[in-house]
Amino acid sequence: MRTLALDVGLKRIGVALCLEDQIALPLAPILRKNRHQAADEIRSLIKLHQIKRLIVGLPKGGSSEEEMTRRIGHFVNLLEFDGELCFVDEGFTSKEAQTLRTQKRGKRDGKVDSLAAFLMLRDYFAL
Repeated sequence: MRTLALDVGLKRIGVALCLEDQIALPLAPILRKNRHQAADEIRSLIKLHQIKRLIVGLPKGGSSEEEMTRRIGHFVNLLEFDGELCFVDEGFTSKEAQTLRTQKRGKRDGKVDSLAAFLMLRDYFAL
């Protein structure tokens, strides 16, 4: 089953693709101009890759958990996705992704966010 993972942030959305629950790879991140533009881009990816399952990371713990969960839920509703939807704990995936990247710390191009989405797939499928 083709699966897309999303690490939804306010400025960037990390994206990763898993084919047939075996092969996972990070895709180019989506730089958010607004939620509708970002939702349009993700809908295009869903159609292009014929996605049947969507995995979305939610922050667990921390002071902004409730607010980000609400925002992410609203954003996912904009996608109008009719396949299988799974919310997972994204805990520490961004920090782990940052340690795996060898890029300069100050650069915010979204690659770390897509690597975090990839790590969610790895954990979900135990790859």
